[in-house]
Parts: sequence; C-alpha cells; structure tokens
Amino acid sequence: MLAEAKSRTAALQQQMQTHNIAFGLFTDESSIAYLAGFWGYLGIEFGRPTMLVVPAVGSPTVITPLMESEMVDAMTWVEDIRVWEDFGNNSWQAALSKILGNSSGTRPESIWLEVPTVPAIVRNYLDQDFAAVPLHDISPVLGKLRTIKSALEIEIMSQTGSIAGAMMQAAHESLAEGVPEYESALAVINAGTKKAAGFLTDTGWERFVSPMIHNLQILQSGSDTSMVHRRASVRTYQRADPVYFCFCNMAQFKQYKLGFDRMFHIGEITDQAAEVQMAAIDAQQAAIAAIKPGVTAEQVAAAANAVYQQRGYETGYRTGRSIGVAYLEAPELKHGDKTILQAGMTFAVDGGISIDGVTAGRIGDSIVVTESGCEYLTQYPRQLLVTNS
Repeated sequence: MLAEAKSRTAALQQQMQTHNIAFGLFTDESSIAYLAGFWGYLGIEFGRPTMLVVPAVGSPTVITPLMESEMVDAMTWVEDIRVWEDFGNNSWQAALSKILGNSSGTRPESIWLEVPTVPAIVRNYLDQDFAAVPLHDISPVLGKLRTIKSALEIEIMSQTGSIAGAMMQAAHESLAEGVPEYESALAVINAGTKKAAGFLTDTGWERFVSPMIHNLQILQSGSDTSMVHRRASVRTYQRADPVYFCFCNMAQFKQYKLGFDRMFHIGEITDQAAEVQMAAIDAQQAAIAAIKPGVTAEQVAAAANAVYQQRGYETGYRTGRSIGVAYLEAPELKHGDKTILQAGMTFAVDGGISIDGVTAGRIGDSIVVTESGCEYLTQYPRQLLVTNS
C-alpha cells in the first residue's frame, strides 16, 4: 500500500509540472490517505488539522499534531513530518507558513488546494494571512488520477465487497416481526467487523488498520421507507413492512468505500411494494447492462431513466457515482456527465423510487468496469426479498 501511495504521489507531481502547479495543499482525509498512506484521527473537525503539502519537485511534507505524530510516522512513507502543538509558538499556522512563505519572506504566486473540501479553519487562515495570493482548485487534477483504479485498489474493494456481503446477510437474518431497527444495525456492525478482521494481520502497516465497522446505519422501515437516509431507531418491524438498508457510509475497508443497498419485506409483500421494488431493480439492471468502455456516464443513467419512465415513475437525480477512497468521486452516472467510461473505473449503481409516506424501491451495488462490460464488487440476490416471518 505504501509503495503504491508513493507512486501515486509521483504521478501527481508529474501532472502538477504539466499544469505549472508549484505545490498542492491537501487537507481532505481521503486525499491524504491516497497519497501518503495514512489516516485516522486527523482532527480537522476539532480545529486540529493534519495536512499534506506536495511540491511539484521534491519530497512532500506532512504537518500533524505532536500527539499523533508517532502513529503518522509509522503509517506513512513520507519522511518529512513536521509537528505542531496546541499552545505556544509552534502552531499549525506557523508550520504551514514556513512552507508557504510568510509576510516577511517570499510569497507564493498562487496556492493550489482542495477548494470544495478545505476546512473553514484552514481557509480562514489563508484568506487572512495570504489575502493577496490567488487560490486555485487542485481537486480535478488529483481526481483524474483517482478515476482509474489499480489492481491493488480493486483487490481491496473486492475484499470490501465480501465484508459488505456479510453485513447484508446479518441484516437479513436479523429481520422479524417485533424486532427493533437498532438490533439490525448492531448485527450489521458485528458481522462486518468480524469479516474485516479476517483480512488483516497484526504486522507492519496493517496493524494500524481497524476492522471496526462504524457510522450510523442508514435504515428505514414501514411507511418511513421513503425517507432517504433516515437512521436506525427503536421502531419495531411489523408484518409486510418494507425495510431498507444502505451501507454507503459503512461498507468500507482500508479507506475504500463501496455503495451497497437492499430492500427486504417482513413476512409478505404488498402488490404495490412489489411493483415499486421491481421497477427499481429493473432500472438498476438496465444501467448495469449498459456499462462498458466507450459509453458515456449519462448514457448509463439514460438506460435506467427509460425504465422509470416506462413504469410511470419520475427519474432520479443520478443513477450512480464513482467510488474509491472518498464517499463521492467523479464521474457521476447522471444526465449531463459526458465522461467516457474506461476499464478500471468503479461505480456504485443504484435503483431508487420513493412514494412519500407509503413505500419505496431500493437496490444498489458496486461494480468495476472491465474491457468487455463490468463485474460486481458486491453480491446479494437482486430480486424481491421477503423474510420467512
């Protein structure tokens, strides 16, 4: 992993030279993981940032809190690690200023950073201390490199798919009349963590990788199923309830994140629920059948949208999104995205219909584009799923 992270950084530096970018400032956890090979308690949300500065020529620098520096040093290939402290003159602002240049020294002609995701605390500092220096977005440059996955990345994402499959099986087995939603969430976390642990060793870089499956489970049941991104509650399942599980914020391993969704029904399924769910499944399958190198992202979305229109439902905002070390990457499978698909791209491909206050149809899988089409990274039956109780 670290050797590949180092080679990715070299590839980025080549692109930076092509675009005449002197250095890039990275603050997003996914970008730091992709380039430097480490992640964890990066602390941005608490005002305690970890940053990576990559020059077009030369060695990159990590700026990190002193208390996390031992772990960072053990996880990354980057040798230049500069620490900062919460009190005194050795602040993160001072550390960053020494690299960028301060008011009494040489000022950079421009600063390239991840404009859409830069934390407010960092942006405020740059706006104040480097007010005259133009800010440019380096996200598209790095994003293009992240679009095509390597063999190692696909292997990790396949392992993540196996973990997600164990999670979905546990979700399915947890369902019964009278069971509260949160019990299903606990079953998912337990099964996923045990499966992830089986892919890890307690040696080298892997000893810092936690198998723990975390984040709040996205789960809706009953008439609340139409509420997208509702979380598991104390509500108990009733007969004929639809139950929706989304693992888009939980199916992750070694920083790689998949999309994976399934809809279940408790004991029986109503005619309306079956009709809605089959429309979602058929739309997703139409999109997946359209995926191959050479087609555009919007053509894939159009294949799904045609099914929705034939069944009398409105089309969704998008049919899918690129996946990798971030929850949302480019391109997206939606109208207007004319990106041409290539082998090695990875996507979450969804089918989704909501009938407010009544029911919904949901399904989602992750795939990798191959030379002749695509292959699934996630596996679970793509059909009406009705429990025995």
